[in-house]
Amino acid sequence: MSTKLTELLDIKHPIIQAPMFLVSNTAMVKAAMAEGIAGCIPALNYRTLEELKLAIQELKAAKPKGGSFGFNLIVNKSNIKFKEQLRILCEEGCDFIITSLGSPEETINEAHKAGIKVFCDVVDLKYAKKVEALGADAVIAVNNEAGGHRGDLSPEELINLLTAQCKIPVISAGGVGCKADVDKILNYGAAGVSVGSPFIASVEANVTYEYKQACVDYGADDIVMTERISGTPCTVINTPYVKKIGTKTTWLESVLNRHKRLKKWVKMIRFSIGMNATKNAATKATYKTVWVAGPSIKHTTEILPVSSIVKRLIE
Repeated sequence: MSTKLTELLDIKHPIIQAPMFLVSNTAMVKAAMAEGIAGCIPALNYRTLEELKLAIQELKAAKPKGGSFGFNLIVNKSNIKFKEQLRILCEEGCDFIITSLGSPEETINEAHKAGIKVFCDVVDLKYAKKVEALGADAVIAVNNEAGGHRGDLSPEELINLLTAQCKIPVISAGGVGCKADVDKILNYGAAGVSVGSPFIASVEANVTYEYKQACVDYGADDIVMTERISGTPCTVINTPYVKKIGTKTTWLESVLNRHKRLKKWVKMIRFSIGMNATKNAATKATYKTVWVAGPSIKHTTEILPVSSIVKRLIE
């Protein structure tokens, strides 16, 4: 499958193993690269800059021909490590960076000096045009079937909108779990796909067996939107615990969110509480099961090696 994405990253198949907070790791990316696709890890999955540096070095040493790896950067003020993470990525080198939540201008400028390509998460045409003007190499079109923080438009609507108005490649994120889905997205005009949720239930993923098995046991109809993690709607599996706590912000948060001065602090507190709950559910046994996933888990019928999941996407 030759597309603009395979040309950009020199990979065999137009697929990126999407960066997933707490889930993605070097073992997953190495397995992905061995199958001829790209892999990506959130820089925030590493607590220290030294850990990030060692991860880059490990992936560089393992990179095969026809494979590619990158990192995801949160580029707004909420990520106090942003500038140092960007510096490490540029010094050590990687194939691409995916930016989220903020202006990618500094990332694009610094990454291009180091020969690193930059793809930017977008959910609409307005932001896609902005990042294109800043020099982005491609956009990651996050649609309404994506896991985690998703967009509002369907894959077909968003791809058609962006390909008609943008000159840079469009990579679709959301709603892909098998080869038929990949073919459908490419037929819409996308240069490739970014696939996350199907890889949660991989042998290599460093999350609990319960999280992985949940992706097997639950399906697309069990995915709901919640405001109880970051304050911004996010897709999670509708476990008994999620049903118990509800998916809407509390009445007190709703009141405080209407206060201009307090709104920022309320969101910060909600984000901190939600992220701790998500981390605990992903990494250790707890009844507080808040598991982030998208509807593409409907194709997940067992816990498999990354290699087998990639085969499901290309064969």
